[in-house]
Amino acid sequence: MAARKTSKKPSVSGEDLLKFYREMLLIRRFEEKAGQLYGMGLIGGFCHLYIGQEAVVVGLEATAEDGDKRITSYRDHGHMLACGMDPKGVMAELTGRIDGYSKGKGGSMHMFSKEKHFYGGHGIVGAQVPLGTGLAFADRYRDNGRVTFTYFGDGAANQGQVYESFNMAALWKLPVIFVIENNQYAMGTSQSRSTSTPELYTRGEAFGIKGELVDGMDVVAVKAAGEKATKYCRSGKGPYILEVKTYRYRGHSMSDPAKYRTREEVQKVRETHDAIEHVRHLLLDGKHATEDELKAIDKDIKAIVNEAAEFARQSPEPAPEELWTDIYAEAD
Repeated sequence: MAARKTSKKPSVSGEDLLKFYREMLLIRRFEEKAGQLYGMGLIGGFCHLYIGQEAVVVGLEATAEDGDKRITSYRDHGHMLACGMDPKGVMAELTGRIDGYSKGKGGSMHMFSKEKHFYGGHGIVGAQVPLGTGLAFADRYRDNGRVTFTYFGDGAANQGQVYESFNMAALWKLPVIFVIENNQYAMGTSQSRSTSTPELYTRGEAFGIKGELVDGMDVVAVKAAGEKATKYCRSGKGPYILEVKTYRYRGHSMSDPAKYRTREEVQKVRETHDAIEHVRHLLLDGKHATEDELKAIDKDIKAIVNEAAEFARQSPEPAPEELWTDIYAEAD
């Protein structure tokens, strides 16, 4: 079964573009603030920033319906914000405070929201893929028309459990979209040095899973691909693979100096292919917004992020007895 590259992008309204711009800018400004708090020692442990990859999750969330699920890796703050989780609760969790989504016990890599159907945040590379497949199995069993977005990176694409999940998803025609966020580097190794197949979306061919390559720096293209994939899954045809080619501007984590690539390489992507700048130009060129209006959005977003940071600072740390809560769940 031949894999297909992304199809022609549809047009989107100025209202949609403004929404995308605002959501991507919120993720970027939030992540910039998280980086600052980490440097101040207010965020402990590991912290993986999503700066540069904003168009991926914003484009796909634009195709989600109520009850759809999402699960991802440790680079997860952007996914939380895009699915509607409160920046205050996310920032409080990053700083280990009781008002965080996991009461300060999950931190950057392991927070959840049952309300928003966000199932993590997982620190073990590729571990979320079989879990996401299991979420889709539950929806297939219930026949409720829901879809699960299972995100993982180009590094995780070489994990064996990914292909076990592909096999089961294809065998049982599960409504799961496997989203490969290919930012072109795993922890520190380029895809060309670690992966035998240059195009990861073809990895599902052996299982009969359709795949598509998408420009992950173009939110409109991501949305178009997401609409096709969700329609396919909801119709009962089984899983779908989206390889979304993107780029992270920061290191693998805050402790990574990223010496495996040049500053010139990163700067070139920023100057020629930045996802937020792309939407900004579409808004201005299409006369959907003025420079002053976009500056006002940025000011508003910065206020939201600063408020979230202050909320996190004021939130108390969890009491020691919280160590013994949320360990077991009683079945009905």
